[in-house]
Amino acid sequence: MNQEVYWLLELAIQPGQREAFDHLMTEMVEATGANEPGALNYEWNVSSDGTTCHIYERYRDSAAVLTHLGNFETRFAERFFALLTPTRFSIYGHPSAELQAALADIKPSYLSPVGGFRR
Repeated sequence: MNQEVYWLLELAIQPGQREAFDHLMTEMVEATGANEPGALNYEWNVSSDGTTCHIYERYRDSAAVLTHLGNFETRFAERFFALLTPTRFSIYGHPSAELQAALADIKPSYLSPVGGFRR
């Protein structure tokens, strides 16, 4: 069975923080790409007015997400939450109970796959 976990995190960018946001995003993308082979997609998108960010992340399994969360907490969380305010967090796939517990404080919405395909 496919054990992938993926999500869409929607965030508001703090006013006047676009340069700091760009720097942090670049640092996080480079670190995740270089150090987390279980991260399959890690894509940041910003609205044309620069006020909203969507991050699409897809991981091989819950263990890969837990690795990412450990790295995030150690290196980036404080700066991330100073620059960005979560507005919606939707998680898809097959997150383990351990992963759900690790994310409980953020109160994400969980959606289970019911059909479809990918190529």
